[in-house]
Amino acid sequence: MDVIKFLKYLYKRKYVLIIVPIITVIITYFLGKNILDNYVSEAQISTGFVDESQQVLQEKETYVQESRITQRFNNLIEIMKLKLITDQISYKLMLHDLTNKKPFRSSSQLLKELNPSARKHAIEVYTQKYNKMEPLSLWDKDQRGLYQVLVSMKYDEESLNKKLRIFRNQDSDFITVSFESENPELSAFVVNAICQEFIKYYSFTSKDNENKGVAYLSSLLAQKRQALDEKMSQLRDYKIKNNVINLYEQSKILYGEIMDFESKKLETQKSIDSYSQTLQNIDNKFNPTERKYLESTLSKINRDIVSTKEKIKAVTEKYVQSSFSPVYSKSLDSLNNILTDQINDASDKYIISPLNTKEKLITEKLTLEVTGDLAKYSLATIENHLNNLNQKFKTLVPFDAVVQTLERDIEVASTEYLDVLNKYNQVNMQANSNTKLRQIQLAMPGLPQPSKKMLLVILSGIISFIFCTLVFFILFVLDRSIKSVEALENATEIPVIGELSYLKSFTDLKDIWLNKTPDEDTLNFKNLLRAIRFEVKTKMLYNNNKVLAVTSMVPNEGKTFFSLSLAYSFAMLNKKVLLIDGDFDKPDISEASNHKTYIEDYVNDRVLPDDNAITIIGNKGGDSSLLEVVEESVIESIFEDFKKRFDVIIIDTCSLKSLNKAKEWIMYADKNISVFEFGKQVHSHYNKDLNYLTSLDDKYIGWILNKVKEESRF
Repeated sequence: MDVIKFLKYLYKRKYVLIIVPIITVIITYFLGKNILDNYVSEAQISTGFVDESQQVLQEKETYVQESRITQRFNNLIEIMKLKLITDQISYKLMLHDLTNKKPFRSSSQLLKELNPSARKHAIEVYTQKYNKMEPLSLWDKDQRGLYQVLVSMKYDEESLNKKLRIFRNQDSDFITVSFESENPELSAFVVNAICQEFIKYYSFTSKDNENKGVAYLSSLLAQKRQALDEKMSQLRDYKIKNNVINLYEQSKILYGEIMDFESKKLETQKSIDSYSQTLQNIDNKFNPTERKYLESTLSKINRDIVSTKEKIKAVTEKYVQSSFSPVYSKSLDSLNNILTDQINDASDKYIISPLNTKEKLITEKLTLEVTGDLAKYSLATIENHLNNLNQKFKTLVPFDAVVQTLERDIEVASTEYLDVLNKYNQVNMQANSNTKLRQIQLAMPGLPQPSKKMLLVILSGIISFIFCTLVFFILFVLDRSIKSVEALENATEIPVIGELSYLKSFTDLKDIWLNKTPDEDTLNFKNLLRAIRFEVKTKMLYNNNKVLAVTSMVPNEGKTFFSLSLAYSFAMLNKKVLLIDGDFDKPDISEASNHKTYIEDYVNDRVLPDDNAITIIGNKGGDSSLLEVVEESVIESIFEDFKKRFDVIIIDTCSLKSLNKAKEWIMYADKNISVFEFGKQVHSHYNKDLNYLTSLDDKYIGWILNKVKEESRF
């Protein structure tokens, strides 16, 4: 888009851009004189959400706390905007105006129409709805009428919300409520009423929800406690029934005893193996004769020793079975001492072979045999006791599985109980120590707000100016009319050789050229025509072309006037000009000229008037064409005769709307020129005609933009 053209377009419509805003400003000023002053009242509510001094329970994570606080503030603001709260305010306002001698607003027409009984009924219904916190039912005819009274007084929800503002003061703990109206007392009343109704409603609903939560958690806590007690009773009964005190300690003790006896068993087995090997080595040192002698002499002594061994074996078994009790340890030590004495006594009575002195080996052998026998006795006793311990340990395994299952159930039930208990304590504490909403700032009647009348007047002027500019811009963008040479060339892709201005008034073409003091419009017209004449002369006469056909896209574009004007301009150069009226559909030249010869007559007599600077050949009109009036074989000879007698031959053909009729003239013309009227559009159905003009190549000179109005250019 060309900005310069658009600015010119606006400049030519400057009076509209000035007058319309002025009228708008005047109307706004007089309408704004009746606007009442507005009064704003504000109140503040403290929530306690941010004030840590009022909080008993603190959030652990600041990020979560801030997120939850923002959400809680948003919830509070939305609750304050609920229709339930607004309806309560509406009822209070109506009750005030119905019962007070000084209402906030003058009575509406509907309110004035209420008789005393109807007013009394309205007061009863509004009071009832207020106490029950119920909306008016629009399905009920009576209540629908009372709702219409609310609307007429502008006390309904929609009217109140238009002037009501509720917001949080940045990140503070306060919510601000403001209301704007034409009455300062009304503004203060509405704000205070909203705060009171909101605090009352929120406190009631919060307390009710908290009580329900505490009651639910209390019931759930009792259930979890009962379940825990049942699990503990099952475990207690099972332990009593199976004589289980503490499986963990019992199994631990048994396992410890088993490990101890296993260790003693290994030690005893090692001792037995050691004693057996040592005895074998000692026996190997005696020959058979010596062993026989020795055994025969010690038979009585051995019997005593064997008897003592049996006693030691019996005591050892009891000692092992008692898990090595100190009581049996003393008896065992006493028997060992007796056995030692018997062995020593036997060594004193041994009869030694004179061949060998092996008293020491014999004594050692006897000692080892006794000690080995004791170890064997202990091993058997240890194995028996170890088997008993293992059997006891195995019996504890199924008990342990059941006990573990019961203990796990008790642990789960205990965890659930503690979770519910913690939640119950938390909710109970919150219910008892919850922060209370408080109205810390009471709304008071305020001063009138700065007048917006002047601002409205200024805005009305600015907006009306912008609106007019926008309308003109749309018209400018949508305007496809040809109002410049460049636009015509761009739309048709055909060159324009000149333009002619629009003449508002003229008497005769001769006066245009003969008048020595023409006005500005006439002078401009002559100069533009001279420029066109020069272009035509350059294209035609210098190339020895004399015949020029003038056409247009549609009728009434000024081609006839252009043909006459061009003929007179060439006549001013002392050229002999022949003007042929080739438009059979509209023979304007033929009808306007008194000195003329008809083409139909010229074909026969070949006579032309020769007393004027411009010779005119007309036609008799009708539905005819050149080839229908003149035989084709004669036309060329006629034009050859014209070229010999005249310097310039101008043919005013019909428009291209009658394309075939125009073609017949153009076919015999040396050059062709077309006229386009200023301000018209190049329509899509012109494409066929434009293609025809383009196909003429050098024979076609170009466009003449006719009837140009300077004031309409952009």
